[in-house]
Amino acid sequence: MSNPMTEGNTPFRSGFIAIVGRPNVGKSTLMNHILGQKISITSNKPQTTRHRILGIKTEADYQAIFIDTPGLHLNAKSAMNRYLNRSAHSSIEAVDMVFFVVEAVHWDEEDESVLRRLQQQSAPVVLVINKVDRIPDKERLLPIIQKLSEKMAFAAVVPVSALKGVNLAQLDKLVYDSLSEGDAIFPEDYITDRSERFLAAEIVREKLFRSLGKELPYASTVEIEHFKDDNGLLRIAALIWVERQSQKKIVIGKGGERLKSVGQQARIDMEKLFEQKVFLECWVKVKEGWSDNERLLNSLGYRDEL
Repeated sequence: MSNPMTEGNTPFRSGFIAIVGRPNVGKSTLMNHILGQKISITSNKPQTTRHRILGIKTEADYQAIFIDTPGLHLNAKSAMNRYLNRSAHSSIEAVDMVFFVVEAVHWDEEDESVLRRLQQQSAPVVLVINKVDRIPDKERLLPIIQKLSEKMAFAAVVPVSALKGVNLAQLDKLVYDSLSEGDAIFPEDYITDRSERFLAAEIVREKLFRSLGKELPYASTVEIEHFKDDNGLLRIAALIWVERQSQKKIVIGKGGERLKSVGQQARIDMEKLFEQKVFLECWVKVKEGWSDNERLLNSLGYRDEL
C-alpha cells in the first residue's frame, strides 16, 4: 500500500516495534493504551498473552506496528512454555525498536534473562518502567530509574503507567523517530492482523483467566467452532478445552453459573469490538495433556509464526 507525501512534503514513515519483557509486566495493557483500543487480552496472571499479536497505529504521517509478545520464561519446561519463548524471541528480530517493559517495583531473574537477550540484538532498546502509579512518593522513583538505567545503554528510559495512560506521549515521539521512510504496510483502517475468529477466542480466554484460580487458567484454551453473521446477528460457538475432568467441573461451576458468567462477560466485550449483536454459546471439553503436546498445541493454533 503506497502513501503520498504528507502535508508539508514530509515523507511517510513505517516500521515495527516489539514489546517484550517477563510475564505479567503490563505489555498488553501498554499496547492497548498506545492504540487507544483493546486488541490484546489482559489479566493479572502470567501467560495471559500466548500469541504474537500485531497492533497497528496509523496516523497522517506514519504507521507503527506494535508486536505484543508472550512473556519470556526462564524455565520453559512444558511444550506451551517453549512455544511462548520461541514466539517472543522471534518477535525481536528485524524490528525498528524494542520496548523492554519492566515493573518499577520489581526486578528479578526473568528480567535479567530478557536483558541478556536484548543485549545481543542491534535495534535500539527503550526501557519502559511500568506501574509507576504504584509509587505515590515520586522521590522514591528517581533512584529506581537511575539503577535500572545502568543495566544497559538504553536508547531512552521512560517511566509510565500503562493502566493510567501516564507518559505515553513520550513513547509516541520515540516511536516516530525510530521509523524509516516507507509506505504503510497495512491498510489505514486495520488495527490488527488477527481475524475476528481469533479475537473472539481470546476474549473468552480472558474471561476464563479473570474468573478462575491461580493454576487452572494455564490448563485451558479456547477454540472457535462456529463464527457466522446471521442477518446482523453474530453467532459464535466457543469450545473451552481443559486437561482433566475435574477442571471441566470447575470451569462449568455449580449449576453452570461460572460458565454462564464467562459467556455473558465475553459476549459484552465481543459486541463492543465487533459493533453488532452477538449470540455466544460456550462448551467445555477435556483433551488430556494438550499443553505439553506439540502436535495438540499445533492443532489448537499454537504454531510458530514466520
